[in-house]
Amino acid sequence: MIQDYLRLMRPHQWVKNVFILLPVFFGLRITEVDTVLTAMAGVAAFSFIASAVYIFNDWRDIEVDRLHPTKKNRPLAAGVVPVNGALILMGLLLIVGITILLWYDHRALYLALVYVGMNLLYSIWLKHISLLDLFIIALGFMIRIGIGSTIVDPDIRLSMWIVVMTFLGALFLGLAKRRDDVLLAEKGLKVRKSAKDYNRPFVNGAMVMMASVLIVGYLSYVSDPETIQHFQSDKLYFTAAFVVLGVLRYMQITFVEERSGNPTNIVLSDTFLQITIAGWLGTFIWLIYLG
Repeated sequence: MIQDYLRLMRPHQWVKNVFILLPVFFGLRITEVDTVLTAMAGVAAFSFIASAVYIFNDWRDIEVDRLHPTKKNRPLAAGVVPVNGALILMGLLLIVGITILLWYDHRALYLALVYVGMNLLYSIWLKHISLLDLFIIALGFMIRIGIGSTIVDPDIRLSMWIVVMTFLGALFLGLAKRRDDVLLAEKGLKVRKSAKDYNRPFVNGAMVMMASVLIVGYLSYVSDPETIQHFQSDKLYFTAAFVVLGVLRYMQITFVEERSGNPTNIVLSDTFLQITIAGWLGTFIWLIYLG
Protein backbone atom coordinates (compact mmCIF):
# COMPACT_ATOMS: atom_id res chain seq x y z
CA MET A 1 0.00 0.00 0.00
CA ILE A 2 2.76 2.47 0.92
CA GLN A 3 4.57 1.57 -2.29
CA ASP A 4 1.43 2.40 -4.28
CA TYR A 5 1.20 5.83 -2.67
CA LEU A 6 4.86 6.41 -3.50
CA ARG A 7 4.23 5.46 -7.11
CA LEU A 8 1.31 7.89 -7.13
CA MET A 9 3.77 10.67 -6.28
CA ARG A 10 5.89 9.73 -9.32
CA PRO A 11 9.26 10.27 -7.59
CA HIS A 12 11.08 9.34 -10.81
CA GLN A 13 9.75 12.59 -12.26
CA TRP A 14 11.64 14.58 -9.63
CA VAL A 15 14.72 14.34 -11.83
CA LYS A 16 13.18 17.23 -13.83
CA ASN A 17 13.62 19.46 -10.82
CA VAL A 18 17.40 19.46 -11.14
CA PHE A 19 16.72 22.47 -13.36
CA ILE A 20 16.30 24.37 -10.10
CA LEU A 21 20.04 23.85 -9.59
CA LEU A 22 21.02 25.43 -12.91
CA PRO A 23 21.33 28.98 -11.53
CA VAL A 24 23.69 27.67 -8.85
CA PHE A 25 25.77 25.73 -11.36
CA PHE A 26 26.01 28.37 -14.07
CA GLY A 27 26.27 31.12 -11.46
CA LEU A 28 29.52 29.53 -10.22
CA ARG A 29 28.05 29.01 -6.74
CA ILE A 30 28.21 25.22 -6.69
CA THR A 31 31.11 25.22 -4.22
CA GLU A 32 29.14 27.19 -1.61
CA VAL A 33 27.67 24.62 0.78
CA ASP A 34 24.92 26.88 2.19
CA THR A 35 23.87 27.92 -1.31
CA VAL A 36 23.67 24.33 -2.50
CA LEU A 37 21.68 23.26 0.57
CA THR A 38 19.22 26.10 0.02
CA ALA A 39 18.83 25.12 -3.62
CA MET A 40 18.29 21.48 -2.61
CA ALA A 41 15.56 22.61 -0.22
CA GLY A 42 13.94 24.29 -3.21
CA VAL A 43 14.22 21.06 -5.21
CA ALA A 44 12.58 19.10 -2.38
CA ALA A 45 9.77 21.63 -1.92
CA PHE A 46 9.03 21.85 -5.62
CA SER A 47 9.12 18.05 -5.93
CA PHE A 48 6.36 17.77 -3.32
CA ILE A 49 4.31 20.43 -5.10
CA ALA A 50 4.85 18.78 -8.49
CA SER A 51 3.76 15.42 -7.04
CA ALA A 52 0.55 17.05 -5.81
CA VAL A 53 -0.06 18.28 -9.36
CA TYR A 54 0.57 14.77 -10.75
CA ILE A 55 -1.98 13.34 -8.33
CA PHE A 56 -4.56 15.93 -9.41
CA ASN A 57 -3.91 15.08 -13.05
CA ASP A 58 -4.23 11.32 -12.39
CA TRP A 59 -7.48 11.93 -10.53
CA ARG A 60 -8.87 13.93 -13.45
CA ASP A 61 -7.77 11.31 -16.00
CA ILE A 62 -8.74 8.07 -14.24
CA GLU A 63 -11.15 6.90 -16.93
CA VAL A 64 -8.94 7.92 -19.86
CA ASP A 65 -5.84 6.35 -18.28
CA ARG A 66 -7.66 3.04 -17.91
CA LEU A 67 -7.83 2.84 -21.71
CA HIS A 68 -4.11 3.59 -22.17
CA PRO A 69 -1.67 0.66 -22.61
CA THR A 70 0.74 1.89 -19.92
CA LYS A 71 -1.11 4.58 -17.96
CA LYS A 72 -3.70 1.99 -16.95
CA ASN A 73 -1.12 0.76 -14.43
CA ARG A 74 -1.03 4.05 -12.54
CA PRO A 75 -2.25 3.59 -8.94
CA LEU A 76 -5.54 5.50 -9.33
CA ALA A 77 -6.38 4.06 -12.74
CA ALA A 78 -5.54 0.55 -11.50
CA GLY A 79 -7.65 1.07 -8.37
CA VAL A 80 -4.90 0.20 -5.91
CA VAL A 81 -5.10 3.63 -4.25
CA PRO A 82 -8.52 5.02 -3.21
CA VAL A 83 -9.47 8.47 -4.49
CA ASN A 84 -9.94 9.89 -0.98
CA GLY A 85 -6.50 8.72 0.09
CA ALA A 86 -4.95 10.23 -3.03
CA LEU A 87 -6.61 13.60 -2.46
CA ILE A 88 -5.49 13.67 1.17
CA LEU A 89 -1.91 12.95 0.08
CA MET A 90 -2.18 15.68 -2.54
CA GLY A 91 -3.19 18.20 0.12
CA LEU A 92 -0.38 17.17 2.47
CA LEU A 93 2.23 17.44 -0.27
CA LEU A 94 1.03 20.92 -1.19
CA ILE A 95 1.15 22.09 2.43
CA VAL A 96 4.67 20.74 2.99
CA GLY A 97 6.02 22.17 -0.27
CA ILE A 98 4.44 25.58 0.24
CA THR A 99 5.66 25.75 3.84
CA ILE A 100 9.27 25.05 2.83
CA LEU A 101 9.26 27.69 0.08
CA LEU A 102 7.57 30.21 2.37
CA TRP A 103 10.33 29.62 4.92
CA TYR A 104 13.07 30.30 2.39
CA ASP A 105 11.73 32.86 -0.07
CA HIS A 106 8.22 34.15 -0.78
CA ARG A 107 9.14 34.98 -4.41
CA ALA A 108 9.97 31.32 -5.04
CA LEU A 109 6.60 30.46 -3.51
CA TYR A 110 4.81 32.83 -5.88
CA LEU A 111 6.47 31.13 -8.84
CA ALA A 112 5.50 27.71 -7.50
CA LEU A 113 1.88 28.86 -7.12
CA VAL A 114 1.94 30.09 -10.72
CA TYR A 115 3.15 26.61 -11.68
CA VAL A 116 0.30 25.02 -9.73
CA GLY A 117 -2.33 27.30 -11.24
CA MET A 118 -0.96 26.82 -14.74
CA ASN A 119 -0.96 23.05 -14.38
CA LEU A 120 -4.46 22.94 -12.93
CA LEU A 121 -5.63 24.76 -16.05
CA TYR A 122 -3.50 22.38 -18.08
CA SER A 123 -5.10 19.30 -16.52
CA ILE A 124 -8.62 20.64 -16.87
CA TRP A 125 -8.47 22.38 -20.25
CA LEU A 126 -5.19 23.50 -21.81
CA LYS A 127 -3.77 20.05 -22.48
CA HIS A 128 -6.52 19.57 -25.03
CA ILE A 129 -5.29 22.52 -27.11
CA SER A 130 -2.52 21.49 -29.49
CA LEU A 131 0.74 23.49 -29.43
CA LEU A 132 -0.40 25.33 -26.31
CA ASP A 133 -0.05 22.07 -24.40
CA LEU A 134 3.62 21.95 -25.40
CA PHE A 135 4.24 25.56 -24.41
CA ILE A 136 2.74 24.99 -20.95
CA ILE A 137 5.19 22.12 -20.38
CA ALA A 138 8.12 24.29 -21.54
CA LEU A 139 7.04 27.17 -19.29
CA GLY A 140 7.12 24.77 -16.36
CA PHE A 141 10.85 24.25 -16.86
CA MET A 142 11.43 27.99 -17.05
CA ILE A 143 9.59 28.36 -13.74
CA ARG A 144 11.94 25.79 -12.23
CA ILE A 145 14.91 27.91 -13.27
CA GLY A 146 13.23 31.00 -11.81
CA ILE A 147 12.69 29.25 -8.48
CA GLY A 148 16.33 28.17 -8.40
CA SER A 149 17.43 31.76 -8.94
CA THR A 150 15.11 33.48 -6.46
CA ILE A 151 15.46 30.99 -3.62
CA VAL A 152 19.26 31.26 -3.69
CA ASP A 153 19.98 34.80 -4.82
CA PRO A 154 17.73 36.94 -7.05
CA ASP A 155 20.86 38.76 -8.22
CA ILE A 156 22.08 35.63 -10.00
CA ARG A 157 21.69 36.49 -13.67
CA LEU A 158 21.40 33.61 -16.05
CA SER A 159 22.41 34.09 -19.65
CA MET A 160 19.42 34.48 -21.95
CA TRP A 161 20.85 31.53 -23.86
CA ILE A 162 20.29 29.21 -20.87
CA VAL A 163 16.66 30.28 -20.58
CA VAL A 164 16.06 29.98 -24.32
CA MET A 165 17.76 26.58 -24.56
CA THR A 166 15.75 25.29 -21.60
CA PHE A 167 12.57 26.35 -23.35
CA LEU A 168 13.62 24.82 -26.68
CA GLY A 169 14.82 21.61 -25.03
CA ALA A 170 11.50 21.21 -23.24
CA LEU A 171 9.64 21.72 -26.51
CA PHE A 172 11.85 19.11 -28.15
CA LEU A 173 11.06 16.54 -25.44
CA GLY A 174 7.38 17.48 -25.47
CA LEU A 175 7.18 16.92 -29.21
CA ALA A 176 8.83 13.51 -28.82
CA LYS A 177 6.18 12.63 -26.25
CA ARG A 178 3.40 13.78 -28.59
CA ARG A 179 4.89 11.61 -31.32
CA ASP A 180 4.32 8.62 -29.08
CA ASP A 181 0.67 9.68 -28.73
CA VAL A 182 0.42 9.89 -32.52
CA LEU A 183 1.77 6.34 -32.86
CA LEU A 184 -0.78 5.07 -30.34
CA ALA A 185 -3.58 6.89 -32.15
CA GLU A 186 -2.50 5.28 -35.42
CA LYS A 187 -2.97 1.91 -33.74
CA GLY A 188 -6.52 2.85 -32.82
CA LEU A 189 -5.84 3.40 -29.12
CA LYS A 190 -7.51 6.24 -27.23
CA VAL A 191 -5.15 9.14 -26.46
CA ARG A 192 -5.46 12.78 -25.40
CA LYS A 193 -7.70 14.98 -27.54
CA SER A 194 -4.86 17.23 -28.72
CA ALA A 195 -3.16 14.23 -30.39
CA LYS A 196 -5.62 14.45 -33.29
CA ASP A 197 -4.05 17.79 -34.21
CA TYR A 198 -0.60 16.23 -34.62
CA ASN A 199 0.72 13.77 -37.17
CA ARG A 200 4.08 12.17 -37.78
CA PRO A 201 5.33 14.52 -40.55
CA PHE A 202 4.50 17.59 -38.46
CA VAL A 203 6.04 16.26 -35.24
CA ASN A 204 9.11 14.92 -37.03
CA GLY A 205 9.71 18.26 -38.78
CA ALA A 206 9.12 20.24 -35.59
CA MET A 207 11.54 18.05 -33.64
CA VAL A 208 14.24 18.47 -36.27
CA MET A 209 13.67 22.24 -36.17
CA MET A 210 13.86 22.37 -32.35
CA ALA A 211 16.97 20.18 -32.34
CA SER A 212 18.68 22.40 -34.90
CA VAL A 213 17.89 25.65 -33.10
CA LEU A 214 18.86 24.10 -29.75
CA ILE A 215 22.29 23.07 -31.03
CA VAL A 216 22.88 26.44 -32.71
CA GLY A 217 21.79 28.16 -29.49
CA TYR A 218 24.25 26.14 -27.44
CA LEU A 219 27.09 26.89 -29.84
CA SER A 220 26.20 30.58 -29.65
CA TYR A 221 26.19 30.38 -25.86
CA VAL A 222 29.61 28.75 -25.44
CA SER A 223 31.19 31.12 -27.98
CA ASP A 224 29.56 34.27 -26.61
CA PRO A 225 32.26 36.69 -25.31
CA GLU A 226 30.15 37.32 -22.21
CA THR A 227 30.06 33.57 -21.47
CA ILE A 228 33.81 33.25 -22.02
CA GLN A 229 34.45 36.14 -19.65
CA HIS A 230 32.03 34.82 -17.03
CA PHE A 231 33.58 31.35 -16.91
CA GLN A 232 37.11 32.50 -17.67
CA SER A 233 37.43 29.82 -20.33
CA ASP A 234 37.42 29.90 -24.12
CA LYS A 235 37.32 26.09 -24.36
CA LEU A 236 33.64 25.56 -23.54
CA TYR A 237 32.94 24.69 -27.17
CA PHE A 238 34.36 21.24 -26.40
CA THR A 239 31.17 20.49 -24.45
CA ALA A 240 29.07 21.02 -27.59
CA ALA A 241 30.06 17.55 -28.82
CA PHE A 242 28.11 15.99 -25.94
CA VAL A 243 25.07 18.18 -26.62
CA VAL A 244 25.00 17.14 -30.29
CA LEU A 245 25.49 13.49 -29.34
CA GLY A 246 22.71 13.65 -26.73
CA VAL A 247 20.25 15.25 -29.16
CA LEU A 248 21.06 12.70 -31.86
CA ARG A 249 20.66 9.81 -29.42
CA TYR A 250 17.26 11.08 -28.31
CA MET A 251 16.17 11.45 -31.93
CA GLN A 252 17.34 7.88 -32.55
CA ILE A 253 15.24 6.69 -29.62
CA THR A 254 12.26 8.63 -30.99
CA PHE A 255 12.46 7.92 -34.73
CA VAL A 256 14.17 4.52 -34.87
CA GLU A 257 13.25 2.79 -31.62
CA GLU A 258 9.91 4.65 -31.30
CA ARG A 259 9.82 4.71 -27.50
CA SER A 260 9.65 8.40 -26.65
CA GLY A 261 6.52 8.29 -24.50
CA ASN A 262 8.23 8.98 -21.19
CA PRO A 263 11.32 11.26 -21.36
CA THR A 264 12.13 10.81 -17.68
CA ASN A 265 12.21 7.02 -17.90
CA ILE A 266 14.38 7.25 -21.01
CA VAL A 267 16.95 9.42 -19.26
CA LEU A 268 16.92 7.15 -16.21
CA SER A 269 17.28 3.93 -18.22
CA ASP A 270 19.31 4.72 -21.34
CA THR A 271 23.00 4.12 -20.65
CA PHE A 272 24.13 5.98 -23.76
CA LEU A 273 22.29 9.14 -22.70
CA GLN A 274 23.55 8.85 -19.14
CA ILE A 275 27.17 8.59 -20.30
CA THR A 276 26.63 11.56 -22.62
CA ILE A 277 25.16 13.70 -19.85
CA ALA A 278 27.96 12.67 -17.48
CA GLY A 279 30.51 13.53 -20.16
CA TRP A 280 29.00 16.98 -20.69
CA LEU A 281 28.83 17.65 -16.96
CA GLY A 282 32.33 16.38 -16.26
CA THR A 283 33.85 18.37 -19.11
CA PHE A 284 32.02 21.52 -18.10
CA ILE A 285 33.07 21.18 -14.46
CA TRP A 286 36.66 20.51 -15.49
CA LEU A 287 36.81 23.61 -17.69
CA ILE A 288 35.14 26.08 -15.33
CA TYR A 289 36.16 24.81 -11.93
CA LEU A 290 39.38 22.84 -12.42
CA GLY A 291 40.79 24.06 -15.71
